[in-house]
Amino acid sequence: MRTLTLDINDRGSRYAVTGAPARTAAEAKAVVKALCRDKKFAKATHNTWGLWAGQTPIKNDDGESGAGMVILRMLDRADLRDHVVIVTRWYGGKHLGGDRFRHVQSAVQTYLDGLDQR
Repeated sequence: MRTLTLDINDRGSRYAVTGAPARTAAEAKAVVKALCRDKKFAKATHNTWGLWAGQTPIKNDDGESGAGMVILRMLDRADLRDHVVIVTRWYGGKHLGGDRFRHVQSAVQTYLDGLDQR
């Protein structure tokens, strides 16, 4: 499991991105569960994730409506399969509106860029 703390701080909301190999929804949920063993992530407002299990899209918005689909679209464009990407958000007290999707995209792109450098 690889976690990146991001320098995204908007109106008090903070973001991080994590990813790991996963081939099924159960494996993706296990990665999220392992991530949440860290109290910092367990206290996060949202742990949104997406996974392409082969050709099957699987997502969980965790209360951040639409964010899972943003993750899935980016993973599909990057042709990243059997790998779950989790975007964590700590809510800062002010609604971000559509900006939250921009931050999810930035988080996923940062993660994908890190994979390309390996």
